[in-house]
Amino acid sequence: MKSSMRFLAAARAPARPSLHCAALAATTAIASLVPQIASACATCGCTLSADAAMGYSALPGWRLSFEYDYLHQDQLRSGTRSVDGVPDGNELERETLNRYLTTTVNYSPSPSWNLSVAVPYVERTHSTYGEYDSTQPLPALSTSRSSSLGDIRVIGSYQGILATHNLGLQLGVKLPTGQYGTAVNFTGGPAAGTPLDASLQPGTGSTDFIVGAYYYRPISQDFDVFVNGQFQAAVKHHLDQPDNDYRPGNSTTVSVGLRYEAEPRFVPQVQLNLLHKSRDQGALADVESTAGNVAYLSPGVTVRATARLHLFAFAQLPVASNLYGYQLFPRWTASAGASYAF
Repeated sequence: MKSSMRFLAAARAPARPSLHCAALAATTAIASLVPQIASACATCGCTLSADAAMGYSALPGWRLSFEYDYLHQDQLRSGTRSVDGVPDGNELERETLNRYLTTTVNYSPSPSWNLSVAVPYVERTHSTYGEYDSTQPLPALSTSRSSSLGDIRVIGSYQGILATHNLGLQLGVKLPTGQYGTAVNFTGGPAAGTPLDASLQPGTGSTDFIVGAYYYRPISQDFDVFVNGQFQAAVKHHLDQPDNDYRPGNSTTVSVGLRYEAEPRFVPQVQLNLLHKSRDQGALADVESTAGNVAYLSPGVTVRATARLHLFAFAQLPVASNLYGYQLFPRWTASAGASYAF
């Protein structure tokens, strides 16, 4: 029987959903300051458990990780199905393309403790027709493009509960380091020069509390399983003035997965990733189109290039969704990354 410490040998910190995933969970729409542009909506996003993808680690020392995530929201959905349009008075969006490059530094002073700092760089393009009116021709598209720092996450983990170090608890914070509110403007079309929807800014402008847990173990000679979850809620938000306030809705992510460990240098894996997003709140929030439930099936592979360097690549395929209002949704997402242990 293979050792229950197989996961622990991988160069990766205790589990956390990827930074861009939490960012997307919070990236649901609020009302713009521009009258002709309604709110952009997106209860979606990559919920891949990147740490499970790489394999958990209880090895003391430093680890440096890079992750690239691609998410193209080009399908309009409402409830459990895709739709061809929106009722009058709603925003008719065309697409949102998100690219995230996240650098994460992990430090484990002992097998029981870990601290990780994740810094995302966000590239996003967005296009929308604005508020839909069936009695009028479609207006020209309003477009935007931005590239900047996102919201940094700091998470501490304790996995000394069991002697095998395969059960852990997490506590962390998301900081409002990215541009938020009205910092980024539309660059083309009728809305050029006016603020982009606050939900599509690189940051949310909120300080969020994060709590989570994870567990993993072998179930046979060649297979390991894991389960993890995180809850995130804004506890302080900069947009807090009367008629100019916005608080992103709470989000809960849960992932379960199976790893095939017959060949440690090449580990196929499949995950089921679940996301629940509650409604945004505040005068600027699009309350009706910012909540929902999503399930993804995520096949992928981890490769041990060297004893210290691990690589991974995954696709996420949405298998179920129930979205409130009218929201842009991805047909698939992709993630790739590398982690090096010092």
